[in-house]
Amino acid sequence: MDEQVMVFAPAPILTVTIEQQADTLELHLHPGGQGVWQSRMIAALGTPVTLCVALGGEVGDTLRKLFAEEGVTVRVVERESGTGWYVHDRRDGTRAEIAENPGSPMIRHDIDELYTVTLTEGLRAPVSILSGPAHPDVVDPDIYRRLAADLGANGGTVVADLSGAHLTAVLEGGVAVLKVSHEELIDDGYADDDSVATLLDAGRRLQEQGAKSVLISRAGDPALALLDDGTALQVHSPPLELADHRGAGDSMTAGVAAVLARGGDLREAIRIGAAAGAMNVTRHGLGTGRAEAVRELAGRVRLEPVDDTSGGDDDR
Repeated sequence: MDEQVMVFAPAPILTVTIEQQADTLELHLHPGGQGVWQSRMIAALGTPVTLCVALGGEVGDTLRKLFAEEGVTVRVVERESGTGWYVHDRRDGTRAEIAENPGSPMIRHDIDELYTVTLTEGLRAPVSILSGPAHPDVVDPDIYRRLAADLGANGGTVVADLSGAHLTAVLEGGVAVLKVSHEELIDDGYADDDSVATLLDAGRRLQEQGAKSVLISRAGDPALALLDDGTALQVHSPPLELADHRGAGDSMTAGVAAVLARGGDLREAIRIGAAAGAMNVTRHGLGTGRAEAVRELAGRVRLEPVDDTSGGDDDR
């Protein structure tokens, strides 16, 4: 198999952003959504990526044209209902939501067609990322269970970045690497607080339920990693000035998948993932960065063993 990554992004969105540059008012249109941002970073790191999406309506037609500029291979399934979108105002430097529509729920025919295309591309790639929709009601979680189970059973390495019912479904199917944020662990009832000990306990429960390794992002605090051999690590990224925090976790997932697709080990993948996430927050474009900068930052990422047996807390 080629060194490539398949990204399952069932319901991408059109992002419309208003910005002010000096005396000029600018309007930016881009494909968006978790899987799109992940594929953008994977491509920036030099790893070929195939994006599997479903598009419909006028917004879908617009996205089809915009995808041609993304530098990734895109497999499109035509869906009956319309594709989602959002409009953000960033003229004052912060994001303000003007309006959004995550899209209508996909019907069974759409899901069946998308499953066939995604399974085909996933079987061709050594690593697959299963990414979530903008709103949980848009895509039936069961497709995640089926894809995780079928790709894993046929020798693929499955990486997932999900929450809620989609997380539960993918755990049932089984994944090699699960990336989740500490906020999602708390919201989904896996953790009562954000202490290191509590989050590691939550990560171990996720391992018992079907994730071989777990990577927990913690906003401005060091990420946590639970490897498949039981090792617990704290991931210290180099300090960088924040421009936009959005997309850091998606870039982390992308970096991990890109390294695993090239045959790298999990520790190297975590270093590159942490560096990609750190680089992303210095930029306004989600899922963007340069491979040379990420590699340079990766050398500054520290992986430190965590001893939480005493119940002690964290680094803060």
